[in-house]
Amino acid sequence: MTPTAKHDTGARAGRPRTHADDVPETPAMWSQDLDAAPEHHPEFEELVRRMLELVGEDPARDGLVKTPQRVANSLLWLTRGYDVDAAQIVGDAVFEETHSSMVMVRDIELYSLCEHHMLPFFGRAHVAYIPDGRIVGLSKLPRIVDAFARRLQVQERLTEQVAQAIEDVLAPRGVGVVVEAYHLCMMMRGVQKQNSQTVTSAVRGLFRSDPRTREEFLALAQGRAPSAR
Repeated sequence: MTPTAKHDTGARAGRPRTHADDVPETPAMWSQDLDAAPEHHPEFEELVRRMLELVGEDPARDGLVKTPQRVANSLLWLTRGYDVDAAQIVGDAVFEETHSSMVMVRDIELYSLCEHHMLPFFGRAHVAYIPDGRIVGLSKLPRIVDAFARRLQVQERLTEQVAQAIEDVLAPRGVGVVVEAYHLCMMMRGVQKQNSQTVTSAVRGLFRSDPRTREEFLALAQGRAPSAR
């Protein structure tokens, strides 16, 4: 039986209702074509029109007439992670298994929005765990990353949330998460540093208490062989 995740889904109050609200969220819905069935969210679209006016644009000109609808649908899609949690994503894809060595999925692409400026940050996540009698379908680890990335975020919290979600769902002997990302709020504005990468990590269980396990995890996350002892 899959344990119920303790992690808060973070459902957003006052989110515009869509047809998807009447259907249970499933991982397949995450690849939905944005332009297949465009929806209207009048209040959201009016806010975007006003924003265009405030930056000195004319929302009635040809190139911007449909921009409010596009922006509303895009932002709702980019923040759709509020509506799912790890237990929902994993479902019944937890299997009894005696494997007790590290399982890692490296180079998971992630795209998120900085909550301070609502500008994108993007990069890669490396996720590992040491099973304690149960393993999870490998595709579920990237989906868990997506669930938390598709919210207004800070990288530090995103890293911790992914680690906590895996711990809640699997109760493994250890969890390790490393996120490497570039932030457009640093690249396009502010200090305007183009090559600065931010690295965050979260380690739980054996990854924290056992130095050799932690070293192996960090070495594999960096794509190098662990040192022999």
